[in-house]
Amino acid sequence: MRIALDAMGGDDAPQPNVDGAIAALEQHADLEIALVGDQAVLDGLLNASGYSGERISVVHAEDVVGMDEKPTDAMRKKPNNSIAVSWKLMASKEVDAVVSAGNTGAVVASGLRTRLFLKGVKRPGIAVALPTLKGRSVLMDVGANPAARSEHLFQYGVMGAVYAREVLDIPNPRIGLMNIGSEDSKGNDLYRETHNFLNASSLKDSYIGNIEGRGLYQGDADVLICEGFVGNVVLKVSEGMADFMIKSAAKHVLEALGAEKEAAQAAFGSLAKQFQHNEEGGAPLLGIDGICMICHGSSDSRSILNALKRAISFRNKNLNAQIVAELLANKP
Repeated sequence: MRIALDAMGGDDAPQPNVDGAIAALEQHADLEIALVGDQAVLDGLLNASGYSGERISVVHAEDVVGMDEKPTDAMRKKPNNSIAVSWKLMASKEVDAVVSAGNTGAVVASGLRTRLFLKGVKRPGIAVALPTLKGRSVLMDVGANPAARSEHLFQYGVMGAVYAREVLDIPNPRIGLMNIGSEDSKGNDLYRETHNFLNASSLKDSYIGNIEGRGLYQGDADVLICEGFVGNVVLKVSEGMADFMIKSAAKHVLEALGAEKEAAQAAFGSLAKQFQHNEEGGAPLLGIDGICMICHGSSDSRSILNALKRAISFRNKNLNAQIVAELLANKP
């Protein structure tokens, strides 16, 4: 497998990307990585690392999209940025996957510009796996498509169910629609329309109806679908709340336990791992003819390593072929 890694993407790039790439190559003998970014900088880091393998190369990209830049403007002003060059490599079939911790909007915009969609896909979406009281569930979309239509959300249900089945090992995923209430009349026009759409679609046996926000972590559904604006807000609030709750609880519990601190620290460490993005590595942009893993901007080398491993697993499970088959079998 050959992966294009946006070496310039992320808050602390490029060092974590180079370190994560080398770690992945050491663990996977059949992996090749193209580091996309400033040739001189990346050559210097590779030389300093002492890595002498032949399965890593550098593809020069003269520009970098800043984390705070508007994606559309950056794409126009910096056509040879590391994100766009990575996508071009996949569009020309020179690589099988793209991994980036760069500007998420730019990653999605560049992907959409290539029109590298799977057969039948109207609009790709980002899926994340989140912990619940009953295991894990998929939330989709968390930022790729803030102006979704009912048919897009229907397809997110199909794609999210494949992801839940093949990656989370949930045999018959229950699909829910993220909404402000469980009643049929709840939500704005999009959500009321989508609710009726799903109830009348080929997914009606898997669709369990509207799910309120609190139901996400209760495990009320295995796949929760929403448009990208809502999904991104839910994800960011969840990350912040998890960090606050774990740190706050750990502080008070450790103060009370005294001699039992060591055991408590281990327990809180185990809990925290469920919410840390570096354990998942990255979130897939589902619906792409290829593989795209979008990583957190603060990704460290472990995050990048896990994102590369997740891309390999994605390919090995042949998820794209299964998504196409399910979309053909589940037309609205």
